[in-house]
Amino acid sequence: MVTYNIYQGYGPLYMELTLEAYRNIVRNVGSRADIATLSRVSKCFQHAAERSLYNTLHMRNAAETVSLCNVLAGQPRLAGLVDALTFYLPEDAKDSEEEEEEEEEEVEEAVGLPDNYWSSIARALKCTTQLRYLNIHIHNSTDTSTAWILDDCTFQLRSFHCDLLWDRHLVAFLNTQHELRDLFIIDYNDTQNSGDTTPTTNIAPSALILPTSSLPNLSILECTFAEAAMALVPGRPIARLKTCFSRSEMGAKKAELALLFSAVSRSTVALESLDIADASYSEAFSMELLTSIVTTSATSRELRYVGTLVLPIAGKERLQFYGLMMRLPHVRCAEVEVSEWEPSPSSPPAFRALASEMRLYSPTVTRVVFVHEFERTTVSVVDGVCRIDTETSTDTLWREI
Repeated sequence: MVTYNIYQGYGPLYMELTLEAYRNIVRNVGSRADIATLSRVSKCFQHAAERSLYNTLHMRNAAETVSLCNVLAGQPRLAGLVDALTFYLPEDAKDSEEEEEEEEEEVEEAVGLPDNYWSSIARALKCTTQLRYLNIHIHNSTDTSTAWILDDCTFQLRSFHCDLLWDRHLVAFLNTQHELRDLFIIDYNDTQNSGDTTPTTNIAPSALILPTSSLPNLSILECTFAEAAMALVPGRPIARLKTCFSRSEMGAKKAELALLFSAVSRSTVALESLDIADASYSEAFSMELLTSIVTTSATSRELRYVGTLVLPIAGKERLQFYGLMMRLPHVRCAEVEVSEWEPSPSSPPAFRALASEMRLYSPTVTRVVFVHEFERTTVSVVDGVCRIDTETSTDTLWREI
């Protein structure tokens, strides 16, 4: 009896898909729980699903943070898949009475951290060898002198948001980050211990100063102290800078302005974005700031974003303001303070009229951000017409324009 192979010429019943096909399937799965289930279907699905699960991690709940960090520390293979990592400690309950009801449980958990919270993070970070984006957000009273968690880490970051205290551990870590391009630091102090609680003798001041040869690719810097900008801008390719004046007395603030622009002028590239906040805005000092901007080559040649400047009320002073703005040939966005205006330009027609007025003198401007009592209103130019823009995020404009 002759038998025939009815499957001759056909492929196997279960064909392997391409790697891209597995990735597309995982990409279209709705929830992380479903992706976790899919990872157990086959080895191929496991590879694609685990990459999706561990590529970007956002940790908010303290207990879950410890648990997940223990997983990463215990399984270096999974830790090696992590590309972006965020640790977030929300506000204390006493400072968050107006928070939504569903957030209250998370807020309460953030008050008392587990004893092994930071040590768990430290162990996990040592294993995330491919990490490129790290964010540490601390919005409560948690002790921030914990930069020792970065000791012995081998990853090379591209972006780092750091709410930790400036100490020798943080400085030593930053000194290893040759690929870092985007840095946020909430603290800076190069004159003392800065809260370093590690048992040691007196720390030499040089341990708190970042060498000029470090961070060779840093191009975006956001820092809450002008002193940090003065220390970090010189000798580096900083193209986008956001900082804040530390002084409040006019004479001291003018001296700070001079020191800041001396440092900014030593950036190895021309600035494209400059956003300097102030605890108390005044028209007189704002004109001095704008004068410094337009008379400094590093801040006038390529500047696209400028802020925050007080828009003068009186016609003559406002014309002087516009005259200075005309000396910024590439400016596209200006952020201006109008809180002192009386009556305040609080209506859409008023904001559009002021934006149109500015464009008469600076036609390159396509967006104006008006600040009134900390509320921001954006006017964007669409097809030559000024319109109220409710979609643009004012928090990131200085990074994007």
